[in-house]
Amino acid sequence: MQFPQLGTLWRRDGIRAKLWNQAELFRPRSRGRALGDRAKARGPKRRQGDSRVQFNTGQRELTLKIVYYGPGLSGKTTNLRELYQRIQPELRGHLMTLDTADDRTLFFDTLPVVFTAGTLKVKLKLFTVPGQVMHNSTRRIVLQGTDAIAFIADSQPAKRQENYKYWLNMVENLKANGLDIDSMPHVVQWNKKDLGDASTDEAIEKMRRENKQPVYEAVAVRGEGVVETFLGLVELTFEQIDKVYLLSQKIGLDRRAFVEEVRRCLVNPPAKDGPSGGGKTGTDGA
Repeated sequence: MQFPQLGTLWRRDGIRAKLWNQAELFRPRSRGRALGDRAKARGPKRRQGDSRVQFNTGQRELTLKIVYYGPGLSGKTTNLRELYQRIQPELRGHLMTLDTADDRTLFFDTLPVVFTAGTLKVKLKLFTVPGQVMHNSTRRIVLQGTDAIAFIADSQPAKRQENYKYWLNMVENLKANGLDIDSMPHVVQWNKKDLGDASTDEAIEKMRRENKQPVYEAVAVRGEGVVETFLGLVELTFEQIDKVYLLSQKIGLDRRAFVEEVRRCLVNPPAKDGPSGGGKTGTDGA
């Protein structure tokens, strides 16, 4: 989900930082302000709307980097494993897993969902970040050059504070790379939905009402909501790059055609009649 931006600006030690409403929707009502609220934004600034997409006009090749971000064990790796199994074997790249002590950083080497859309060759690269606190520097590095983000929140009530902290952590690490969550395609997935309660449902509905970006529900260990989250993010990402490269005008490749090409890369893609982008169903993944 995109975490609603807190439209509030505050000053501390002469530094102006922007808070995010999105994060507020994750914060447990029984807790006080998280330390992340006071995090200072660092790093070089990038003009809003600057493209990070790798586009080789000569070879007509487009490479997109999508990062799955969120707390440890929220289901990032499970999402990618399940997605990997749903991609046509002849199209997917090598799946590499780097083990850490209690968590995993996993990414598709070049998820060659290398497919052709019109006259355009497209490569999708999917990454996850390690969720452990000690690996923050790794998370910051993985975010370099990111084109889109899927934030995987844990639906368990006891994990609400972690969701809140990691959203703020993601925003700070994006800023350190000169990136802005406001201008970047992103979705939120509430994973492990089967382990949530009434307060989880309330938070999800509030997020859907207050945000313009898609919010999905999932149970990734059962494969529910995984592909829907992915396709929703791909659709948003194309809309963003089309504004920069005018692909629909120059090569006749519009959003609908692009998403359909991605769907063809999947085994048993979901039906098209559900909500196209924001607020889907699902039930968790570990």
